[in-house]
Amino acid sequence: MRLKRAALLLSLVVLAAPTLRAEYVVLRSGQRLRVTGYQLLGDKYRLQMAGGVVEIAAEDVVAIEPEDSFTSLPAKAIVKPPYRELVQAAAARYNVDADLITSVIAVESNFDPKALSRKNARGLMQLLPETAARLGVQDIYDPQENIDAGTRYLRELLEKYNNDLTLALAAYNAGTDRVEQYGRVPPFTETLSYVRRVKRSYDKSKSKASAKTPAPPGAIAATSRPRQSQ
Repeated sequence: MRLKRAALLLSLVVLAAPTLRAEYVVLRSGQRLRVTGYQLLGDKYRLQMAGGVVEIAAEDVVAIEPEDSFTSLPAKAIVKPPYRELVQAAAARYNVDADLITSVIAVESNFDPKALSRKNARGLMQLLPETAARLGVQDIYDPQENIDAGTRYLRELLEKYNNDLTLALAAYNAGTDRVEQYGRVPPFTETLSYVRRVKRSYDKSKSKASAKTPAPPGAIAATSRPRQSQ
């Protein structure tokens, strides 16, 4: 009886134990180290890695990123009826392909207008409060305002990076400062995954001959430069 009780308690402890998640320490050189734990000790980081403990200078660390934590999307990302007209209106207003806007919304929030990320990005297109304020947004959770501002920002980025979709999406996720710092897509797990997923969704939607949301005449046809690696 005692053995059964002990076994039951042990199983409950195991089930209740938090799942360990790895993170990536990004160095100035662009190298990414997968760690299961880290500690800042003065001017050094002590990193717990699979092969043991390693110490590196804190000044050599530019970022610590969690493993990809995006929520899986349905097999078919469809613009829900309440947002279809909003997406098409923004696409026409800012000359951006409606399918691209749809793909960004799908990956950013999975069409949840109340979505809030751990980085404080909000709404359908996950705008940061400061970005929303610059774009004149009054209610960041309002679908119409969020889609309008997100599309306007996306257009700004496409123009900034000469219509390079890869860089524009990387900047949308990680910020223009990070893209300019590395001169390419920042080597962050989240950003690399984000760019890959949006482009996959976008390419899939464009490959369908019967696309339901065609681009407005003259819409920006975003492309990727062959030199960009993911």
